[in-house]
Amino acid sequence: MIKKLFKSTFKILIIIIFTFDVNFSQQKINFSGVSGPSNKEQKKMKKTESEWKRTLTPEEYYILRQKGTERAFTGEYDKHFEEGVYACAGCGAELFESGTKYNSGCGWPAFYEAMPGTVEETQDNSYGMRRIEITCSKCDGHLGHVFNDGPKPTGIRYCINSISMDFKPEKNKDQK
Repeated sequence: MIKKLFKSTFKILIIIIFTFDVNFSQQKINFSGVSGPSNKEQKKMKKTESEWKRTLTPEEYYILRQKGTERAFTGEYDKHFEEGVYACAGCGAELFESGTKYNSGCGWPAFYEAMPGTVEETQDNSYGMRRIEITCSKCDGHLGHVFNDGPKPTGIRYCINSISMDFKPEKNKDQK
């Protein structure tokens, strides 16, 4: 009798845990405290998959639309430290200021802070890992992941695929 009760309770507990895990893995979350909608609500960019395929290079499509990852230490912006702004390669939305970029040694460009309202964070349980996926809040393009092992002042590390970004250099004051 006790054995039957234990088995039934165990099964119910497993079902509850599984249900919670599945529901949690699909929720938008705010890991860093700075993401999410800004004061000026951005409108989502809507394109069909065929439109994205025509607009993006095959590499950009793989990263931004199919949630791919470029190999570590191969990206154009990993060791790039010029003044300017990093923008989404899919839609041009500005994402990160160069002053927040640092050399984390992880093999991908790393930032300790995103511009407010520019990225969305979602639980990612792919490949047997629990991570937080980062997507562009305007076009939903996959950018990379965020971790809580970054430097001060935030303690956050946005680990971003170079292919998912374009760089807009800061204009000199002499240039107009």
